[in-house]
Amino acid sequence: MQSLATEGTSEVATSPVEFDDFYRDEYVPLLRLGYVLGGSRAAAEELVQDTMLRAYRHWSKVRNYDKPGAWARRVLVNLATSRRRKLTAEARAMVRVRHGDAHAELEPDSEELWRELRKLPARQAQALALFYVEDRSISDIAALLECAEGTVKALLHRGRNALALALDTVEEDTP
Repeated sequence: MQSLATEGTSEVATSPVEFDDFYRDEYVPLLRLGYVLGGSRAAAEELVQDTMLRAYRHWSKVRNYDKPGAWARRVLVNLATSRRRKLTAEARAMVRVRHGDAHAELEPDSEELWRELRKLPARQAQALALFYVEDRSISDIAALLECAEGTVKALLHRGRNALALALDTVEEDTP
C-alpha cells in the first residue's frame, strides 16, 4: 500500500501495512504464550485473536509504542487471567449444581508440565511462561506484569519449586 503523503507533510505508510507486519511478527510467539497460559491450541488461538483485535482497534496508539509486542503480551496475559477466572467460576458453579467433579471436564488435554503450570497461582504461571516460553528477561517480565524485578524472581523461584514438587523432581539451583 502506498503512502498518500504529499510534500511538506510527515505522514508515513498507512497503519494497515504496519499492522500486517506486527501481526506476522507477533502471531506465533503470542500463540506459544497463549498455549501455555490457556492450555490448548483452541484457547491459545482465541486469546491471540482477541489480543490482535484489540491491537487493531487501537492501532493508532499501539503503533507508536516503543514495544507494541510487549503491549500485546500484557493484553494476552490479562485475557488469559480473565479466562482462567471465568473457567474457575464456571467449574465451581457446576460443582454446586451437579455435586460432582466439574474440573475433569474443563481440563484440556495437555502435557503434564503445562497442566501442572496452570495449577499454579496465576502470577507464577505467567512469570514462568514469559521466562521459559517467551525467553523474556526478568526486567521485561517485571514491566509486562507491572511489578518489581524482585517480585518476578520470587514468582519464578516459587513456581519452579511448586512444579518440582508436583512433578516429583528436584530443582537445580540456578542463578
